[in-house]
Amino acid sequence: MREKYFQSEAPLEGKGLPPGGPWTPAQVAVQGWSIPGEQVSLPVAVLSESALRHNLAWMREFTEAYGCRLAPHGKTTMSPALFRMQLDDGAWGITLATAPQTRAAHAHGVRRVLLANQLVGKGNFDLIADLQARDPEFWFACVVDSVDNVAALGRHFGARGQRIRVLLEVGAEGGRTGVRDDAQARAVLEEITRWPDAIALVGVEVYEGVIKDEAGVRALLRRTLAQWQAIDAAGGFAETPALLSGAGSAWFDVVAEEFAAPAADARAEVVLRPGCYLTHDVGIYREAAERIHAANPVAQRMGRGLRPALRLWACVQSCPEPGRAIIGLGKRDAAFDAGFPLPALHHRPGTPAPVDAPAHWRVVAMMDQHAFLQIEAADDLKVGDLLCFDISHPCLTFDKWRHLLVVDDAHRVVGAVETLF
Repeated sequence: MREKYFQSEAPLEGKGLPPGGPWTPAQVAVQGWSIPGEQVSLPVAVLSESALRHNLAWMREFTEAYGCRLAPHGKTTMSPALFRMQLDDGAWGITLATAPQTRAAHAHGVRRVLLANQLVGKGNFDLIADLQARDPEFWFACVVDSVDNVAALGRHFGARGQRIRVLLEVGAEGGRTGVRDDAQARAVLEEITRWPDAIALVGVEVYEGVIKDEAGVRALLRRTLAQWQAIDAAGGFAETPALLSGAGSAWFDVVAEEFAAPAADARAEVVLRPGCYLTHDVGIYREAAERIHAANPVAQRMGRGLRPALRLWACVQSCPEPGRAIIGLGKRDAAFDAGFPLPALHHRPGTPAPVDAPAHWRVVAMMDQHAFLQIEAADDLKVGDLLCFDISHPCLTFDKWRHLLVVDDAHRVVGAVETLF
């Protein structure tokens, strides 16, 4: 299985590799490199193979319990190898956010894309129209929330002799995109009917992650479901089953609960779109997971949770004063918008194995290439020691790496995956 996903022949260059490259993932896999053995350049981003496989199985079991399909949001990783793992594990398709992301995914074999975003602008229209022209088997849909966008799509794809699939997006007042009320929804739906040869309405979509409280999330989901039911009752969908889609990485359990009834209806295809479940984290998504396991009966019955798979290793670069260490890891390497990286392991070269980092060690500031680690004056930490960090918000860590090394549970490198940011 490693050969299929983590050992390709694509050349890799850049940070996190030793000299002697460019290396391919296949070459990386047979070198026997050890992260604690200092056989790669640090800092380096790594993925735990066992955690990836655990998380795949967990989400598959969860979605199957609710009769939902899974279209993981690919913007999180933008990694063809991880897309393929998810698709081979039963994912219905891949969710993306932009036309260039769609082109990149299609070039690496993804044949069903749900763009959970508006497609706007002639250049982006052309990217999608070209893909549809070259590959008649390519399934693509985007979301719409305005008459102007629908009209522009109709004119452009009609002139190309094509039909584009769209989903009506429902949104929340003060939130991001999506129609805010019934009047806006009716106007968009009426405009869609003006372009029967160019636009096919195939479902209703919502992104609930802009709402922070469960009651508000459930209210938005119920409004979305009512919109889907009204369109279905009027015969307004161009394809059956029609899509009903929601779920970022924080509220996917609530979406599954609210959409469970239509998931059992042959006229509906419920598609969930979490992206961060594959790698998880110890920050914002761990907090969401704790809520899920406290409240969701399916998660409680499964008895186990998602595991953090994405970590960063870096060196202690300087210990300039008591109680402070400077780590060779910065904003160019790790997300910092949802909390600083958290020290997980400490390793002194020459010792048998990494040990747990003390709980009181904290990153308190970051610069481009440096992290400020607060320790106690008596702590045994030296320049040249290695630290392994957990992270919060995988999306904004992945996009800082052109590749990530895949490791086993002993921190030995068994392959690599590339990214397409």
